[in-house]
Amino acid sequence: MHEMSIAMSVVDQVEHAARDGGAHAVREVRLQVGALAGVVPDALAFCFELACTGTLLEGAALVTTPVPARAHCTGCSTDWAVGMPPDLCCPGCGSATGTELRSGRELRIESVTWDDGPVCVPAGEPIPEER
Repeated sequence: MHEMSIAMSVVDQVEHAARDGGAHAVREVRLQVGALAGVVPDALAFCFELACTGTLLEGAALVTTPVPARAHCTGCSTDWAVGMPPDLCCPGCGSATGTELRSGRELRIESVTWDDGPVCVPAGEPIPEER
């Protein structure tokens, strides 16, 4: 179950940032989770609770924000929701070669709230899936 390695990575990153920020407890972690990230939200929530045990995050809430999968055709400039399973053929021109997946693979920390208020964690880097 890769949700456990994701949860442990999130806890490690947030705990490090919280300690550096002088926090004594983390209250909430918000994650963006793309529809194509291969993450089961309920499994992630379960693993997150386990991974938080004995850390500054113990008792913290995990809030996931779903990010829909969308694609763009470079040939005809059509944008569309790719659905599940993903359909990467352009509904406008039928092309499958000039399509770009624009969203849906996200897995990033959106924000963290600890004992002295909300602190945004830079979301420039995706969460590593392996420890």
